[in-house]
Amino acid sequence: MAYSKFVQEYRKSSVNGASPLQLVIMLYDGALQRMEAGKHAILQKDLQKQNQHLQQAQKIVMELMSCLDMKKGEDVAKNLLSLYTYVLNQLIQANVKDDPEPIDRSMRVLSDLRESWVKIEQHKRMPQSEQIAS
Repeated sequence: MAYSKFVQEYRKSSVNGASPLQLVIMLYDGALQRMEAGKHAILQKDLQKQNQHLQQAQKIVMELMSCLDMKKGEDVAKNLLSLYTYVLNQLIQANVKDDPEPIDRSMRVLSDLRESWVKIEQHKRMPQSEQIAS
């Protein structure tokens, strides 16, 4: 029980100290973990866990959607919204049809997006002189 409380406090401090980019990456990580768990549950024929994990992944994707600033983000935000909508629909399809393939497609999309956010975050942490050279 004490270990669980320690983990919760660690997670809370990680989130509180994270930059907005790091928070986005954490959301991607959470969604990908839930998708993997949902896929595993499908393969194990555990419908309760499957539903639980895939619904959690859907909620994270909806959170990503709600964070988009359509006015400031313009085309980038519109494209992200389209990708998030696709992922959300694939997760629903996977859950309804007990099919892991839509999860695989969703994971590929989110993994690619996550990698892009990681690169942006790394670039922002670079000293100004290194940013100009790259």
